Amino acid sequence: MALILDNQFVAEGIYKMDVAYDGKVGASQFFMLRAWDKDPLLSRPISVHNYENGVLTFLYQIVGKGTQLLSKLEKDDTVELQGPYGKGFPDVDADLVVVGGGIGVAPLYYVCRDFKKKHPEKSLRVYLGYRDAAYCVEEFDAVADEVIVDIGGIITHKVEAREGEVFFTCGPEIMMKSLCDIVPAENPVYVSLEAHMACGIGACLGCTCKTSEGNKKVCKDGPVFTREVAAL
Repeated sequence: MALILDNQFVAEGIYKMDVAYDGKVGASQFFMLRAWDKDPLLSRPISVHNYENGVLTFLYQIVGKGTQLLSKLEKDDTVELQGPYGKGFPDVDADLVVVGGGIGVAPLYYVCRDFKKKHPEKSLRVYLGYRDAAYCVEEFDAVADEVIVDIGGIITHKVEAREGEVFFTCGPEIMMKSLCDIVPAENPVYVSLEAHMACGIGACLGCTCKTSEGNKKVCKDGPVFTREVAAL
């Protein structure tokens, strides 16, 4: 069980939870969270928003009973963590463009912070798209060279690709597909997929998705895939 340090309202339906954690966590990995006994039956997969100085941060959206229960937790409550799980975005030594949509921005902040720490000389450009209201933009402003925000529109319409840039994306599938379609073939694109999960380790097959290389488990083989493999 992990001690909750904070659990704050961020925007409509969006919360940010800080928990005490002592372990290694890779950028764009996720945990299975649980703070109830039997109902709901399954834990909830939540991506890591940040990890720094023993504080593990989750940015999550209320989408059902499980996340609703998570949002009711308070400081000094405890939550069960299983993980970290998943294969995240690769370490790239190139200029990076990050495109996030909605709650898909959640894992991208830690990715951006980790990238700039390892490659301060490389350019980092971030595009953030929201349906109703923007959140956590100031965090990206603190680590990126440029942050472009769109509310209520289509963020990929603002994206430009330059020679040598690598793209990371997470968000609605339609947004990621649009990005894959507009970015030239010579620019690598990595997408982070989302799926319903029961175990987080590939045993239940509940998160199986179709790819160009056959069926893959989002939790174990991903959640990050190249656009060629993801074949959105």
